[in-house]
Amino acid sequence: MSAIRLVLWLAVAAALGIAGLLAFNMVQQSRQSSTAQAPVLGSAFSLLDQNGEFITERAFAGRPTALFFGFTQCPEICPVSLFEVSTLMDELGNERRDLQAFFISVDPVRDTPEVIRNYLAPFSDNISGITGDEAGIEALAKSWGVFIKKVPLDDGDYTVDHTSSVYLVDRKGRFRGTIAYRENHATALEKLKLIINL
Repeated sequence: MSAIRLVLWLAVAAALGIAGLLAFNMVQQSRQSSTAQAPVLGSAFSLLDQNGEFITERAFAGRPTALFFGFTQCPEICPVSLFEVSTLMDELGNERRDLQAFFISVDPVRDTPEVIRNYLAPFSDNISGITGDEAGIEALAKSWGVFIKKVPLDDGDYTVDHTSSVYLVDRKGRFRGTIAYRENHATALEKLKLIINL
């Protein structure tokens, strides 16, 4: 190889190396920026799980988490959302690793731990229930920006209007988006994979 060709080859290699380093740095900066901008939602709480045991915000820590608010007497939205989340987790198979989900009652007066335990029984064993006192539930819902409104019915009973989105949280407790009610199945699956792999 002539001296000129050697110099040219070294110059091209150096240029490619610098370009690769710059591209790597840009990707790293983009990831760091994305992580830094991801908000942390929720607040400290002390409520009850479906077994009547105390549960706190620490249950969300260190694991990718999907959580949603609903109630056991919900006529459509809640069972559909539970079925969808359960199906998605089953489809992930071994990919789901330590992914967990929580169903948080917006009707704690009627949704006792036993009621929630029976309600969740047909779904994935990775979905846990949370209930407790009304003030605690309302505070937790507010910290996630969840709308709750008790609506009287003509027969003297009531229903509960509430936000129907599933909230997605990464291992560091950062909010990573939502799965909308009846969202495209493939899109929802990719969103769960994202929080698993972050």
